[in-house]
Amino acid sequence: MFKRGVAYPLGGVLVEAAAWLRGFGLDAIVEPFLEVAAQILTGGTEGIARPARLESHNANLFVTRAVTACIALGFRQWTHTHAAHCRNTFGRSAALRRRFGSVRRVSTIAYDVEAVRARFSSLRSGLAFFDGPGGTQVPDSVIEAVSTYFRESNANVGGPYGTSIRTEALIEQAHETAARFLGCDDETITFGANMTTLNFALTRTVARELRAGDEIVVTGLDHDANVSPWLELAQDLGLVVRFVGLNADTTLDMNDLAGQLGERTKVVAFPLAANSVGTLTEAQRIAELTHEAGALAWADAVHYAPHGPIDVAALGVDVLICSPYKFFGPHLGVAFARRELLTSWRPYKVRPAPNQPLGRRFETGTLPHELLAGFVAAVEYVESIGWDAIRAQERSLGERFLAGLPDTFTLHGLSSMHGRVSTFAFTHGDRSPREIATSLGDQGIAVWHGDYYALEVMRRLGLEDGGAVRAGFVHYNTEDEVDRLLEALSGF
Repeated sequence: MFKRGVAYPLGGVLVEAAAWLRGFGLDAIVEPFLEVAAQILTGGTEGIARPARLESHNANLFVTRAVTACIALGFRQWTHTHAAHCRNTFGRSAALRRRFGSVRRVSTIAYDVEAVRARFSSLRSGLAFFDGPGGTQVPDSVIEAVSTYFRESNANVGGPYGTSIRTEALIEQAHETAARFLGCDDETITFGANMTTLNFALTRTVARELRAGDEIVVTGLDHDANVSPWLELAQDLGLVVRFVGLNADTTLDMNDLAGQLGERTKVVAFPLAANSVGTLTEAQRIAELTHEAGALAWADAVHYAPHGPIDVAALGVDVLICSPYKFFGPHLGVAFARRELLTSWRPYKVRPAPNQPLGRRFETGTLPHELLAGFVAAVEYVESIGWDAIRAQERSLGERFLAGLPDTFTLHGLSSMHGRVSTFAFTHGDRSPREIATSLGDQGIAVWHGDYYALEVMRRLGLEDGGAVRAGFVHYNTEDEVDRLLEALSGF
């Protein structure tokens, strides 16, 4: 099950083992397996073990022991007799799911949008939420995870008592969960207040190695959170910031990018997807060109994160930052940076703060532990739906919108779902974006207007004054909601 010579995070071991059991049709054994696993780890005590990593041979042995113990107990009798007792007495079933992650999936074929929406209390208001690009709604499981932490585990770290130990376990789990979400090692994860705050902090860190005349390349598709940190450094250090242009269809001009790279290029900052017009970038190709120039590929994944899976290794990026509140979680920022960079960078930190694990050297102050619990629940929620189902639903909604957008509106960006996510910017010849968005809000339809901090793309589209109306669809939106939007737009 586990590769030789690899040390696996404990949470990852349990998630993989549970998935393996389900793959063999042993769904009924998964719950008792997780319970018995916890008993093995804690020596049968009611406490929560401090997290650990297991070498591959120990991971296989551990899983074998837990499964064997489940069979010995007679897992059917155990499920009916003991599961409720453990939930009521120790809260362990829910705690383990929170701690080690859900492996439940919903197939694309079985996708039921109403069942999905039932998991969000906020969606019962009647408001059609097309404001996801500014922050999505959160499922009830996220709300419950945050409140449960406050009720049961609220403490700072380092204490020799239950709530502090549980908080340390949660922090470990949050880093493992982020690593799973981004396709990296948990030691390369850093949490912060939000993407913008993390980016200002990390750009200041890399700036220790920059010199006057060094060049930073940014793009015309970027949110300003991946532009202004570099512009401010240019003011401080005498750097040069170059901007990559766009093609007429709002795709990135890759020839212009190649022409902007030179021997003084140190960083290429770019988005995986534009938060304004929804255009995807050729991230892997950008990273390749960047590395050929000897520079760092610095990716903003905030807007892409709710729309598709992220694998930092496959993308080839050196730094990637995203925000969980854009993918059904709480207001946080999450960053990945390559191990070599984290090792070489000198962090801005207080002296007593630990130097290991690497990514945590860049986490300043006490983390918002309750939000880490919500983050874990958000990722588990996404995993329970599955990316295939999410992308299929969004593609269907996007195609419906594109086919029905009234001719009185101008779409800014790609005219099909190829090469984009389901975020759309559009304008009317006679009515301002603010006027349209306000009218839609009065009709129970939530959209954005303005520039959404995407200053460069608005300038290049000639929309500096009022920007555009922006509607963003995620998987919890419905065809009926899209039809409501189209009908309302036809009235302008």
